[in-house]
Amino acid sequence: MKILAVDYGDARTGLAVCDRTEFLSTPLEQIEEKSMVKVAEKVAQVSQEQQAGMIVIGLPRNMDGTEGGRAAKTRKMGGILAEKTEIPVRFWDERRTTVTAAAQLSEAGTFGKKRKAKLDSVSAAVILDSFLAWRKNHPDEEPETN
Repeated sequence: MKILAVDYGDARTGLAVCDRTEFLSTPLEQIEEKSMVKVAEKVAQVSQEQQAGMIVIGLPRNMDGTEGGRAAKTRKMGGILAEKTEIPVRFWDERRTTVTAAAQLSEAGTFGKKRKAKLDSVSAAVILDSFLAWRKNHPDEEPETN
């Protein structure tokens, strides 16, 4: 199944999608939008275009596992998105994904404006890779839904 991953942010939202075999994840164009509702609408549109069967949203938890204000905003956006699409919306722990994505871009020699234009979507790909690895090792389990 194709899965769309979302790294939701206040100004930029990164997107990535995997192939139907759930093996390869690919960053997509970022959404440059501040309105939560408009972001949800655009994500729903991309999920249709990509024929995604599930949407996974990175949930920003604190390093101790607790949730703060950023997680609350992400859950709210996920709720709006769930109303706008008929496919399952799941949350996935995104701790340290931006650090991992930044390291990947540094290794590839991507800096400055080019890095800013790709960071959130590469973060979404890191979220998706983590989710796919978990899914492969837990075939009979469902991830968190709320």
